[in-house]
Amino acid sequence: MASIQSCFVPLLVLSVVVGCVARPLYPLPSKNALTERQPLQTSRPYNIAHRGSNGEIPEETAAAYMRAIEEGTDFIETDILSSKDGVLICFHDVTLDETTDISEHKEFAHRKRTYEVQGVNMTGFFTVDFTLEELKSLRVNQRYSFRDQQHNGKFTIITFEEFISIALDASRVVGIYPEIKNPVKWPGGKKFEDKFVEMLKKYGYEGSYMSKEWLKQPVFIQSFAPSSLVYISNMTNSPKIFLIDDVTIPTQDTNQSYSEITSDRYLDYIKEYVVGIGPWKDTIVPVVDGYCQTPTDLVARAHAHDLQVHPYTYRNENLFLHLNFNQDPYEEYDYWFKTIGVDGLFTDFTGSLHHYQQWATPLSKEDDSREVLRKISALISKYKFF
Repeated sequence: MASIQSCFVPLLVLSVVVGCVARPLYPLPSKNALTERQPLQTSRPYNIAHRGSNGEIPEETAAAYMRAIEEGTDFIETDILSSKDGVLICFHDVTLDETTDISEHKEFAHRKRTYEVQGVNMTGFFTVDFTLEELKSLRVNQRYSFRDQQHNGKFTIITFEEFISIALDASRVVGIYPEIKNPVKWPGGKKFEDKFVEMLKKYGYEGSYMSKEWLKQPVFIQSFAPSSLVYISNMTNSPKIFLIDDVTIPTQDTNQSYSEITSDRYLDYIKEYVVGIGPWKDTIVPVVDGYCQTPTDLVARAHAHDLQVHPYTYRNENLFLHLNFNQDPYEEYDYWFKTIGVDGLFTDFTGSLHHYQQWATPLSKEDDSREVLRKISALISKYKFF
């Protein structure tokens, strides 16, 4: 059985030479895109659409991201993997089994493989064994059976380039929040991170946090792998977020423990490369028998090191809501913003979080005035030649 990392070399030779020639199903950024758009709100914690509005629509599809934008998200979040021919795609799992109709495609039945993934043997249909054209023939399904199933089989896997296009074509400024997953090397020494940053630069994503360039096209780059974040810091000054897994899981690449990477010494080190951390929420507030316990001091210590905190993942269903919150997601949001004091959070239900924030912390009248002026400007521009 081969390691997932080593299998890339024979599979991706052509990608470095010819790249992607397939026509995207979502159009690339329009030349007629609005030049004056409502700016990103920065006066309250960020609403981060986890894989789009995937509580309603199958994750990481164009429809899920466009729904999240419609519902008021600040950032659309995605996971970046590679196809066999080296095209960066938006997909969470390294295998296609759980969220696509791959099992219905008999022509691919012989593609099932077993690879070692992060030290564990995994069997399935791996994205790296399929070209972009083959991946586009699949359709995405809802991950959870208790969520709306009516959209199953309707939407395709999208590329990183298409994902960027969705954000850039929005009628207001919407940030992107891509995750570097399972970093690998291509033949000739090119690394996954190299292609990732090249794509961001191609579409103008640059600038440090809150700079003029960043506010125009906001981006947070996230990864569980600290070595990836350190590596790309030499390539881009776009803000980065260090993701932190459960207390029992070491880092993907450096095999460091949870206690080590959340120590003051390590936070002092990593802040040279990142602007924040993204921990799993139950590591900030431990849970016993369904009830939240006394919070740790991680958020306070991160803030003391001038690091933002964007925990994951917030979901509306009773299955995921801890019993303290009486099956009410608004109570959960209220607790995390007002008691814990986080700077943003990842949610499967963008609209729910947006409605809560509009009720609890409505945007200022200045923000509303800017939006009115933007709309007036857009109307006037239609008649400027008459």
